[in-house]
Amino acid sequence: TVQSFMKRRGGDAIISKGRKLKRTHAALFADIERRYGVPAGPLLAIWGMETGFGSFMGNQNTISAITTLAYDCRRPEMFIPHAIAALKLVDRGILSASSVGAAHGEIGHTQFLPDNVLKYGVGSQNLRVMETALASTANFLRGHGYAGGPASANKGAIAGWNKASVYQQAIIIMADAIDQGR
Repeated sequence: TVQSFMKRRGGDAIISKGRKLKRTHAALFADIERRYGVPAGPLLAIWGMETGFGSFMGNQNTISAITTLAYDCRRPEMFIPHAIAALKLVDRGILSASSVGAAHGEIGHTQFLPDNVLKYGVGSQNLRVMETALASTANFLRGHGYAGGPASANKGAIAGWNKASVYQQAIIIMADAIDQGR
């Protein structure tokens, strides 16, 4: 169930810390919401769920992980575009041969796959920078149909972030709880 998933993933702690970070970075979240139409809650819920608010962004070599998945995986059609995108990010100086991220090639505070960095990354596209990662995540959600308001009114956009329905439900519950705890 979504409740057991949230308990296992620290949902209450994500909500509590998310509310504090929302206050601490109020100007940043207000600016992001003005520019992209996405409130703080979904961004904080994703950030908390993906990396514990940046405390662990992975320890796998990004280029190795993504190219291995593109070559030797049950879903090469999914990972080949990300492998090509990762190489483009190397060309741009955003990634290097020694960059690290998650086991499936995700990078930064909110764990973008490389092709999504190219499509939705804003500014420097360096998602190891918190502000860039949060703005890029808002841009991603807007690109997937986020139309303002609470996460619960934008289920399709949240579904664009992660295909697992239990994950989507947890993000929505946490996001709405963060935003309601003004």
